[in-house]
Amino acid sequence: MGHFATGVAIVTFLRDQKPAGITVNSFLPVSIDPPLVLVSLRRESRVTRQLGVGVRYAVNVLAEGQQALSARFSRSHVDDDPLDFEFSAGTPLLRGSLAHIVGRVVDVHAVGDHFLHIAEVEQLIQATEARPLIFHAGAYKRVRAHEPGENPGDGLDGW
Repeated sequence: MGHFATGVAIVTFLRDQKPAGITVNSFLPVSIDPPLVLVSLRRESRVTRQLGVGVRYAVNVLAEGQQALSARFSRSHVDDDPLDFEFSAGTPLLRGSLAHIVGRVVDVHAVGDHFLHIAEVEQLIQATEARPLIFHAGAYKRVRAHEPGENPGDGLDGW
């Protein structure tokens, strides 16, 4: 599965009235009408049970240069160093992200060793024009622009 290049996102939400989050690369749009998105989390994930029906979360699509945030939110224990969040509809958003998709969980499905958290989109915010953070074959990658006529190869540069 690691050979499929994906974007990287951090799902943020409120836990005990404080911002919390987890890094994901299994996020996808499900429907246009109504607008639905899906986040897949392992059953044993530290946050999967906190994202039940009715909970609002934001998918923060990460930009190049946000690898440290991705690593920080992928650990089983996120340190308590404060981050500079902004809020929309009471949902924490990570500054510097490409986009934020804010939604409320409408359904949760157990599938294999994961839970699928489906949310109805309430807000879509494009935040910056930066390039996306990409993950492929166990490493972060950079999307590389090519000149006309140049052989693009795989189009990704490793870090």
